[in-house]
Amino acid sequence: MASSAQDLGPVLDKDGVRLTVDDAIATVTLTNPAKRNVQSPALWRALTEAGRLLPGSVRVVVLRGEGKSFSAGLDRQMFTPEGIEGEPSFIDLARRDDATLDATIAEYQEAFTWWRRSDIVSIAAVQGHAIGAGFQLALACDLRVVADDVQFAMRETSLGLVPDLTGTHPLVGLVGYARALEICATGRFVTAEESVSTGLANLAVPAADLDAATRDLAAALLAAPRDAVIETKSLLRGAQSRTYDDQRAAERAAQSRRLRDLAGLGE
Repeated sequence: MASSAQDLGPVLDKDGVRLTVDDAIATVTLTNPAKRNVQSPALWRALTEAGRLLPGSVRVVVLRGEGKSFSAGLDRQMFTPEGIEGEPSFIDLARRDDATLDATIAEYQEAFTWWRRSDIVSIAAVQGHAIGAGFQLALACDLRVVADDVQFAMRETSLGLVPDLTGTHPLVGLVGYARALEICATGRFVTAEESVSTGLANLAVPAADLDAATRDLAAALLAAPRDAVIETKSLLRGAQSRTYDDQRAAERAAQSRRLRDLAGLGE
């Protein structure tokens, strides 16, 4: 039997992030369960690297966290004067000029942006706590499958900060402005039941079934032809920014491309 890429070991395993690839499915795992997969700039750089290392054969990317919690958010050492060794503390960041500070935050955000690439579908499998940066990382993915013990919370506002790791746009798109504002401003927990009822999560299952449910969803996504999924994802991603007539035109153009490809007449 031929060995899969996953049999050959991880493509990346550093700074609390492991990337494995098995044919069309890649799995990105947060690997610091002892600290509830807290996040740091080093972890964000590793996540960005994982996105760059994805082989072209990958169609579905699963994001998961080891242990009882998906991710408890920022490493609290970043809030201390000494910060994390080798990394700027929040005090250091505050002393930077506007352009440098903006560039630093933009670099951090790169870890959260590639999950919505048109050539992949990303699934966050979320259990336990997904707080702050953990919540935003789950929101970075296209789809979310949650365990029945999940607790989402956006705690940045409670700490005098704002959510700045790309989470505000998908949150508003999923649950609407009023509920998004209430979730962020209060910092309250969002349970599995509310996650599904508001559209924040696609599916909630018992914690013991989380991995199996995620595998089933990944398999279902792989059942359709890749190019059709890519075109459909692009159509849906752009729908909110287009007028009704512009969306109709985008549908026609996408379908024309698909018909020509199926007929062997593509460019």
